Parts: sequence; C-alpha cells; structure tokens
Amino acid sequence: MSPSFSASSQNRQRLFGWAASLPALVILVVPFLALVGQTHWHQFKAAYGDWEAVRVSLVLSACALVVIVGVGTPLSVWLARARGWAGRMAETLVLVSLLTPSLATGILLVCAYGPYGPVGEWLSGLGMSLNNNAASFIVAQIYGGLAYFVVSARTAFENIPPTLEEAAQDLGCTPWRVFWCVSLPIAAREIATGAMIAWVRIIGEFGIAAVFSYFPQGIPVKLFVNLQNDGLQSVYVLVWILLLSLPLPLILLSLFKRVRKA
Repeated sequence: MSPSFSASSQNRQRLFGWAASLPALVILVVPFLALVGQTHWHQFKAAYGDWEAVRVSLVLSACALVVIVGVGTPLSVWLARARGWAGRMAETLVLVSLLTPSLATGILLVCAYGPYGPVGEWLSGLGMSLNNNAASFIVAQIYGGLAYFVVSARTAFENIPPTLEEAAQDLGCTPWRVFWCVSLPIAAREIATGAMIAWVRIIGEFGIAAVFSYFPQGIPVKLFVNLQNDGLQSVYVLVWILLLSLPLPLILLSLFKRVRKA
C-alpha cells in the first residue's frame, strides 16, 4: 500500500467521522446558540432576588459537596473492596438512589424528615427542624448528588493496582497510611471528577428542592418562579449564571494546582 493511498484513506475516514458526528453535535449546540440569540443583552439585568438565589445555591451546594465527598469516599472504598451479599446490597441501594426520579426523592425525604416523618418528629423533640431552611436545602443537595459521586469514586478505587497497596502494607504502613499515601493520590483525579459530576448534579437540582426545601430558593427554584411570574426573558440572567457556575469546582481546582506548583 502506497503512502499516498494510506493518507487518502485516513482523510476519508476523518471526513466520514466528522460527517457522522455532525447530527449529534448540531442537536447539542442548537439550544445554546438559541440562548445567545434570544438573550436581550441591552436589558441584561438580574430580577429581584436573583443574586440571593445565586448565593444560596453556591454556598449551600458547596457545603453539601463537602459532606458528599466526606461520607461518599469511605463508602466508595468499601464498595470497591467488598465481596458478598453486603456489598451487593449496598451497591443496589446506591443504584436505586441514583435511578430514583428527583420528585420521588423529594417525596421520600418529606416522608422521612418532614414534620410528621419519623426522623422529623425525633428532630422536633430535640428542638430542630428540617423544614424550609438551610439545613433542609443541604440535605436535599446531598441526596441529589451522593450516589453520583459514589459510583464515580468507586471506579477510581477499583482501578488501583492491589500490588501497590500490598507493597505498602509489607513495608509496615497502617491501613490508614496506605489509604492516605497510596490509594488516595492514585484515585485523586477520578475523585475530583466524581466531585465535579456531583456538583453539576446538585447545583441544578430542582425536583428534590421544590418538594422538600422550597425555601431558601436556589437558582433552579428561582428560575421556575421567575418563569411563572414574568415569562421567558426574566430567566435568562439566571440561566447564564447557572451555566457559568457549572465548571466552578474545576476552575478552583486548577487555580489550587497552580498555587501549589508556584
């Protein structure tokens, strides 16, 4: 086969790949191009309460993400190592949580943590409540993103070569030191990816928050309120803010890496 024929064949394959990918790319990009065209830039200003909704979403979602990573990482490690019925049951529970629709999850949270739910009544006896407050918002976010993080982080720990952890144990490292010095650094990139997925999931969470924690209103609920009250043009500012906030953890992580290198 001549080099010219090989190059021609590769060019045809690339052209075919682009042509085959074009319909899906067009489907994905059309809404974003429409948003750019439909936004009235000369009247681009936030509605009343929009910036408070942004503050609620960013601050409380960040708190929820810390909890998600804190409690989800040990579960991910255990699922990656577990064998037998206990591991299968836990995996099933994670998958059920992942696949449950948001509105149904919100109803389940009301059943458990609402004023007349078992946990809600117990909290009321302690003088606490998970009813339309910051704590209920964080709980809604945790349930919205925990399963997504666990599934992603579990894969990261499954891909760690067992020989590396075994070598560290043979050198006298405790299980905690093996995890902190060997397992965690290897899985760090995938854990960060899982945290990013969880962030994207919770920052745009509407169904759970609308049912379980309507107040304080985050960006998704405020989007719905603005749309109902004032029409489509009133939501474009919040839509742009929401889209720009999605990669925020990735940006912060990149800045953190640059500071460490400096």
